[in-house]
Amino acid sequence: MYWYRLMKQGKRHLIQALATLLSNPHIPNFFTGSIYQGSTKRICVPGLNCYSCPGAAGACPIGSLQAVIGGRTKNVSYYVFGVLLLFGVLFGRLICGFLCPFGFVQDLLHKIRTPKPTIPRRLDQTLRWGKYAALAAVLILPAVLTDAFGIGDPVFCKYICPAGTLQGGIPLLLANESLRSAAGFLFSWKMGILVLVLVGSVLLYRPFCKYLCPLGAFYGLLNRFSAYQMRVDEHACVHCGKCEKACKMGVNVVQNINSAECIRCGLCKEVCPTHAIVSGFGKSKKN
Repeated sequence: MYWYRLMKQGKRHLIQALATLLSNPHIPNFFTGSIYQGSTKRICVPGLNCYSCPGAAGACPIGSLQAVIGGRTKNVSYYVFGVLLLFGVLFGRLICGFLCPFGFVQDLLHKIRTPKPTIPRRLDQTLRWGKYAALAAVLILPAVLTDAFGIGDPVFCKYICPAGTLQGGIPLLLANESLRSAAGFLFSWKMGILVLVLVGSVLLYRPFCKYLCPLGAFYGLLNRFSAYQMRVDEHACVHCGKCEKACKMGVNVVQNINSAECIRCGLCKEVCPTHAIVSGFGKSKKN
């Protein structure tokens, strides 16, 4: 069973690696410190992938959302919302488990062998509301906090997003001496957040996804309604509890397998001794 699980998760990590490469194919830009500005930058990728990453081929959905909300006209972009809804309605948080580059980074870091502490359940449940607060900030603050020209401040990307610091800030500063000399308190602040998230990822499973990611919050709201579903066959389930012990996102698998917290990594399905858990498109939405 262990080797079977290792093989299945290895396939998932391969998909994650390919998704990361497809989102960031312009590898030479990491050495030149330039940002690709071609036509594909108008297209939102499904996962959290910074627009300012030198290798990025597309736009980050959260960054795009803040940009259109914070624009001078304060118009709602049907394209950006439409793309997010399309991804969410089709896949839900399957995107988090398979297609998000920053989720992949956290997965790899958590494999480092260290003691893995457990956060008290009540504190864990409270912290999980943080990602919904971040989503609210993305949707509201750019329209409220504006400058003299009426342009909103992209609060999440500017002050918080650790993915942007890792994928965009660090590579650009390494390749551009002028940017290094201009870096100040804001970059140090964001580096501090990034370090906390990276160290936290070694100790805890996907802390950014659980507690702070607005994109995961958005997709999670659509988990129960998405075309891709997971289901527990009540007749086959023997209530052994192995699925819930294996779940690193803390989902009550038997009672609420399509929880907003589920990233659909498939671990619960892999450990089920009676194959009671099924997943895919067109599956019944009943547990």
